[in-house]
Amino acid sequence: MGFSVHLNVQLKFYNLPILKFFLHVSKEEQGARFAARIEIPDKNWKFSAADIRERQYWDAYQDAYEKAIQATATKDSPWYVIPSDDKWSSRYIVANALVDQISHLPLAYPLVTKDKKKELKDALKELKKE
Repeated sequence: MGFSVHLNVQLKFYNLPILKFFLHVSKEEQGARFAARIEIPDKNWKFSAADIRERQYWDAYQDAYEKAIQATATKDSPWYVIPSDDKWSSRYIVANALVDQISHLPLAYPLVTKDKKKELKDALKELKKE
């Protein structure tokens, strides 16, 4: 977790926002998705038998995720824990969080200097000669 905490500090130092999303899928939904990967030929490429074996550690993974989120969440860089059994809804929630964050960024076009304006005027003149 040291790397994640260090990364948060570095990004804050440079005034760069960081958004962290945890897409939480229930054990039931995960099982249904794994079954679909087996039963639907177009999804077979997604299947890994290791995923099935790892399901026995579900509770341990949930505990580890919770500890990681708690250890790396800050006021300036919180985690968004997104219920993700419904893919459309989870994507919508993530997209809204991104749009909200982007709308608060101090975005602006660069200022055009007098020299640049002259360069543009000369370029337009040259272009119109063709």
